[in-house]
Amino acid sequence: MTDTPHFPLSAVVGADDLKLALYLTAIDPKIGGVLIEGPRGMAKSTLARGLADLLASGQFVTLPLGATEERLVGTLDLDAALSEGRAQFSPGVLAKADGGVLYVDEVNLLPDHLVDLLLDVAASGTNLIERDGISHRHSAKFVLIGTMNPEEGELRPQLLDRFGLNVALSGHTAPTERGQIIRRRLDFDSDPHGFCTEWESQQQSLRERCQKARSVLASIPLDDHALAQITERCFAAGVDGLRADLVWLRAARAHAAWRGANAIAEEDIDAVAEFALRHRRREPSPPAPQQSQPPSKQNANPSEGQGQWGEMPAQALPVGARRDVPSWPKKP
Repeated sequence: MTDTPHFPLSAVVGADDLKLALYLTAIDPKIGGVLIEGPRGMAKSTLARGLADLLASGQFVTLPLGATEERLVGTLDLDAALSEGRAQFSPGVLAKADGGVLYVDEVNLLPDHLVDLLLDVAASGTNLIERDGISHRHSAKFVLIGTMNPEEGELRPQLLDRFGLNVALSGHTAPTERGQIIRRRLDFDSDPHGFCTEWESQQQSLRERCQKARSVLASIPLDDHALAQITERCFAAGVDGLRADLVWLRAARAHAAWRGANAIAEEDIDAVAEFALRHRRREPSPPAPQQSQPPSKQNANPSEGQGQWGEMPAQALPVGARRDVPSWPKKP
């Protein structure tokens, strides 16, 4: 047990959707991380930190707000390269997060170029630093967890799309659940070690379940039948690009592994649908405005139909002309 134990993920009350999304990215980091949306005080960082305990390294690294690009990717000492014949690399946040969780609070407040860089490395699993013809490459495989409060600013759609899964937390929690949350937090604060010991068996079960799912993941086929269902539903949702299809398929496979199955089933596809589509689904088109002019006769000659009456103001109608087509609605 560490000197400063963290609140165990197994003891978190509620937030079932978010916990599932976190488990899936722990099983398959290639899903591309999780973007958590919600107001302050929803234990987003507690959940993200608890995820680190389910990974082999247990590493949890936070990218501080206001971090520079050098702080993120690391630096190369060119003087050492000239004097010693090799580049001396000072690791940044990406190197420290390798094998664990990289947590970015308020990711929507980071400069876009840093978010772009962060997502590039998360997708490739490798960080490449180049400076004046000298380069250094290192492994940077981590589960990316970003949080944001939409009331404080949005992410560009291009950046939203690059987060694998998206989960929204509601700030409206039922009284009974609120009481459980507060009670467990008070118990943890009064005796962190005792609390973690009490929950260790449940936490160990979570670790073993995630480890078993990771071990069988590659044996579960990304089959054509599941892909066909997903592509049809992505098309129906009007998503741009193909990332949603790939993320959804990977997440469905991770869900199958999580429940101990050997193939993707419809329940796996349904279980992760909203995670993959929520931030990619196009907004429904607004309803067409009501026509200010009455529609034309159904079988009218084009030269005598909507073009004539639609373009001619009512007061300019020829003397004696009547609007006596039964199918036209009467004006109020």
